[in-house]
Amino acid sequence: MDTARRKLGLRDTALLVMGGIVGSGIFMNPAVVARDAPSTVAVLGAWTLGGLVALAGGFIWAELAARRPGIGGQYGYLRDGIHPVAGFLYGWSNLLVVQTGGMAAVAVTCATYTHATVALPWTPKLTAVLTLAILIAVNLAGVRAGGALQSAFMIAKIVAIGAVVVCGLFLASPSTAPAVTLAPVTFRAFFAAMIAVMFAYGGWATATFVSGEIEDQTRTLPRGLLLGTIGVVALYLGVNAGCLKTLGVQGLATSAAPAVDVVGRVIGTHSGRVIAIVVAISAFGFLAQGMLVCPRVYYAMAQDGLFFERVGRVNPRTGVPDVAIVLQGILTIVTALSGSYDELLSWVVTVDFVFLSATAATLFVFRARNPARTAPPTPFHPLTTVFFIVLCLAVVVSTFVEHPRQSCFGWLLIGAGVPVYGIWRRKSS
Repeated sequence: MDTARRKLGLRDTALLVMGGIVGSGIFMNPAVVARDAPSTVAVLGAWTLGGLVALAGGFIWAELAARRPGIGGQYGYLRDGIHPVAGFLYGWSNLLVVQTGGMAAVAVTCATYTHATVALPWTPKLTAVLTLAILIAVNLAGVRAGGALQSAFMIAKIVAIGAVVVCGLFLASPSTAPAVTLAPVTFRAFFAAMIAVMFAYGGWATATFVSGEIEDQTRTLPRGLLLGTIGVVALYLGVNAGCLKTLGVQGLATSAAPAVDVVGRVIGTHSGRVIAIVVAISAFGFLAQGMLVCPRVYYAMAQDGLFFERVGRVNPRTGVPDVAIVLQGILTIVTALSGSYDELLSWVVTVDFVFLSATAATLFVFRARNPARTAPPTPFHPLTTVFFIVLCLAVVVSTFVEHPRQSCFGWLLIGAGVPVYGIWRRKSS
C-alpha cells in the first residue's frame, strides 16, 4: 500500500501477533484436549508440540516477511510463490468463513459473557452487532487508532491469563487425585486433541496482512512475529500446567470451564463473574485484531484486479482501506445474526492449515529464486519447514477422520472459488 501510513512499531506488532492467536479458546480448549488425550504427559505434550509448530511457523513467516514485504502477507506469499489462484482461494476462504465466521462466533461469545456480567436490556446478538460496529468505526479512524485499541486489549488479556496461571501454579490448592491415565492415548486420540491445540495456536500469520503499515517492516515484523509467538507459547503452557496442578487430568477433562474452576479455588464464588469479564476482554481483543488486519487481504486482492475496484482504494485522509474494512464488518455482522456459523467453524482448521502448509512451502520457492541470505533466516531450514508442513497436514488429516462431513463441505466451498477466480481474471484482463 504505497499511500499507507506506517505507524505500527515493535511493541504494537508483537501484541498484534499475540492478539491474532489468543482468543477465548484458551479458557475452554484445555478441557477438550484432556478429554481427547486424558493423560498429564499427553496433555502437556500436545500443547508443547503445538507450541513448537507455532514457533516454527513464526520463524518461517519471519523470513517470508523479510523476503516479501508489503500488504497482504500470506495472500502475497501464495500468489507469488505458487500461483495467483492459490492466493485468491486463500482470500476467498478468509472472506467466506475462516475470518468472517471466526470473528462472528467470537463476537457472540464476547456478547454472551458481557451479558453474564452486566444486565443489559437487549439480546446478546444486538450486543455483538454493536461491538462489531464500534470496531469498524475505530479502524476507519486510522491504523494507529486500531493498533492502539488492539494493543490495549492484548495487554489486558496478558494480565488476565497471567492471573489464571498464578492462581493455578502458586495460589490454588493442588489436586489430590492421582496423576494416572484415564484411558489409553492412541495416535488417533492424540491428533484429535491436536485439532483443538492447533486451533488455539492459529492466527500468528494474520499480522503479516498489515505488514505494509509497520514501521521498518523488514526488521520490525520478523522480530514481532517471534516475540509474539514465544509469548503465547509461554502463556498457554502456563495455563495448562496450572489447570493440571489444580484440577488433575481427570478434573480438567470433566471441567466445563477450567479457568473458572482454577480461579474459583482462590477467590471462591466470585470466580464465575471474574472469568466472564476476562473472556469478554479476550474475545473483544481478538475481534479488534481481526478487524484491523483481515481487510488488508481483500485490499490486496482488489489491487491485483481480483476483487471489486473500490475495495482496493485507500482513504486519503486516514490512509486505511475503508471500503475493505466496512465489507469485513458487514459480512461479520450478517454472519453473527444468521446463527449459521457454528457448523462452519468446525472445518476452519481443515481449510486454514492446508493454506498454512502451502504457504510454508513457498519458502523453498523463494529461496530457490533468490538464494542470497536474508535476515532473519529460518533456523535449521529445511528441517524446521518440513516439520511445520508435516504437522499441519497431519492435523488436517485428523479433521477429515474426526469430522468428514464438515471437512468435505468446507473444501467444496473453497473449490467454488476457482470459477470465481476465472471470472475476475477475465474481467481484469
